[in-house]
Amino acid sequence: MREAEPIADNLPAYRAGAHHDALAPARHGAWLQEGRSCAWLRRAQRLRVLIDAADYFDALRVAMTRARDTIFIVGWDIDSRLQLTPEGARDGLPAGLADFLCALVEKNRHLRVYVLAWDFAMLYAFEREWLPVYKLGWRTHRRVRFQLDGRHPLGASHHQKLVVIDDRVAFAGGIDLTGSRWDTPEHHPQAPLRRNANAVPYQPMHDVQAMFDGPAAAALGELVRERWRRAAARRIELPPVTAHAAGKANAAHPDPWPEHVHADIEEVELGIALTEPEYNGRPAVQQIQQMYVDAIARARESIYIENQYFTASRIGASLAASLADPDGPDIAVVGPERQTGWLQHATMGVMRARLHRLMKQADHHSRYAMYAPTAGGFMHDQFINVHSKLMTVDDELLLIGSANLNNRSMVLDTECNIALDAHGDPRIQAMIASVRNRLLGEHLDATPEAVAEALATQRLNAAIASLRHGERTLAPQDPVAPAEPDELTTRMSVFDPEAPLAPQELVRQFLPEAESRPLRGRLLVLGSFALAVALLAVLWRFTPLGNLLSFAALVHAAHELHGSRLGPLAIVAVYAVAASISVPVTLLIAVSGFVFGALAGSLYALSGTLISAVITYYAGASLGHDAVRRLAGSRINRISEKLGKKGFVAVVIARIVPIAPFTLLNLVAGASHIGFRDYLAGTAIGMAPGIVLATTFAQQLVAAVHHPSLGGILLVGAIGAVLVGISIALHRFFARRS
Repeated sequence: MREAEPIADNLPAYRAGAHHDALAPARHGAWLQEGRSCAWLRRAQRLRVLIDAADYFDALRVAMTRARDTIFIVGWDIDSRLQLTPEGARDGLPAGLADFLCALVEKNRHLRVYVLAWDFAMLYAFEREWLPVYKLGWRTHRRVRFQLDGRHPLGASHHQKLVVIDDRVAFAGGIDLTGSRWDTPEHHPQAPLRRNANAVPYQPMHDVQAMFDGPAAAALGELVRERWRRAAARRIELPPVTAHAAGKANAAHPDPWPEHVHADIEEVELGIALTEPEYNGRPAVQQIQQMYVDAIARARESIYIENQYFTASRIGASLAASLADPDGPDIAVVGPERQTGWLQHATMGVMRARLHRLMKQADHHSRYAMYAPTAGGFMHDQFINVHSKLMTVDDELLLIGSANLNNRSMVLDTECNIALDAHGDPRIQAMIASVRNRLLGEHLDATPEAVAEALATQRLNAAIASLRHGERTLAPQDPVAPAEPDELTTRMSVFDPEAPLAPQELVRQFLPEAESRPLRGRLLVLGSFALAVALLAVLWRFTPLGNLLSFAALVHAAHELHGSRLGPLAIVAVYAVAASISVPVTLLIAVSGFVFGALAGSLYALSGTLISAVITYYAGASLGHDAVRRLAGSRINRISEKLGKKGFVAVVIARIVPIAPFTLLNLVAGASHIGFRDYLAGTAIGMAPGIVLATTFAQQLVAAVHHPSLGGILLVGAIGAVLVGISIALHRFFARRS
């Protein structure tokens, strides 16, 4: 085994050699090559494959309680409320993740915790914990640092799932420290502990995480530090990888590896492979894709795959080539019965069905099958959600990591996989076979020994068929793509691109009105809308209409309207119409406070604002991107980019610190196809505090004028000072953030 090299010195090397000889076949006996199919080859003193999150979370919690210096957590999603041991903690520390981490640093003044999560896109706003910066930032101990990572190309995500403890023990795989992950290998359909923080149960979940130590763990320690340095807006000092990271345990530096976790194997060499997109001067790294291609090319007997997705074009081509070979391997693909959520089902689900069809067309020797694990037999909808990212090839190769078998994990998202090559060593071959047999035994309700016995006399898919019985089994799958895909599925390259997307391509894919709407119709709608706006502007400027819409006139009209038969409904309706035709919404809010007081005025203003926001949102969606761009000018592109990049968060910010007039912002959001739920929720959350403050201010101002008193005047001044102070603080804060 090679000794550990200085890892910091080796970081530029894996980038410089990212594409070295990328298309040539791997040399015989050298499947893992630094700079080609992996970033590093490093020794691990111990390696354990943790199957399902219950085992992972238990081992992780114990290891973190033994941390002395640093804990680095890097994830696609992190939930501060997560209970690592929902069955009850045995260490006397708090159950929730954030409170647990704070308790650890309270106990150990030397310990520092660094938590790095993807600065997620709007599509995931309703699947995640809201305000994570507050939950894992402002509210936590000063030695628990939290950072959102948004340093990636348009459309990309940070998808690694890593934890590194004292640079001595590392975890890498498919499991995030978030909700809907915890489960046991039993995957009971009604497991009482399988519930999220809001007590809502979720589908049984299967996943895999690798645990290892030694120089391989130290390598991940350097990797997570580099991720932190990239993401941080300002430079922070991170402790270096400690000198004892790859050494033996001693009294001064106790071993964080939990005593109850037994290694599957000791003293092996691991390959650590990455996917990184080209960004901000950094070259692209596509080692994971090369790792898969090389591994598939070496297969002779069997390829066993577990993966959340199955859409990667180049991996599919490699598998199809193996199926076409008369002497090629059996291929078994285990995945979820259907993709989670309507959007993934309509996109990734359809793409999986298309790749499955291509695989069947190449399968001239009946060696390919796709399965979904079920806990309720073939006839019941009790399937287990497969989230793992694992592959074994013969008894020679084992791959575990964060990378899905989709295009974006190969070229666009930030990923990390670890790999073990047996090099013909019977000891390592037995370990790889035991991992595959444990997994198949879990899915087929059989012992690993029974799986090994079946595989001793049969090929992979025949052995699986012979072990299928009862309700807990692997159900064969034959996903079918629609014969005539709809507009969404024809534009699926945005969801799973084979190369990083240029911004104009993303706009073209998501804003197809310029291609689909007839030019004459678009010009007619645009011209009519522009003429109406121009006419209103002329009337307002050069006729008595401006006086009719003055503040005093609006107050008088509001009093009369409120006294009518349908007063409250009429007020909201008129407010919504006025806001929709560009009457300044700030003026309307002020009138509401003056006329109706703080409580009623706030309700009227918020209701009218939201209704107007809905009307103009759908107006923007109907007009289309090109029409709104022509109406608004070049500014539309900057606004659309801000909204499209951050979604819900951007809408909230734009309502608090407006980047455009209310109506224009709504039109842009509709034309940019911002998710309606994100848009409406962001509008409500962003507008509500300002509406309440403004109407309260207006009410107190009226009271101070009608019944002057020192207290009333001071209260008006205090509210005004608060409004001005908040405005200045927010402008400065977001200026620094931008």
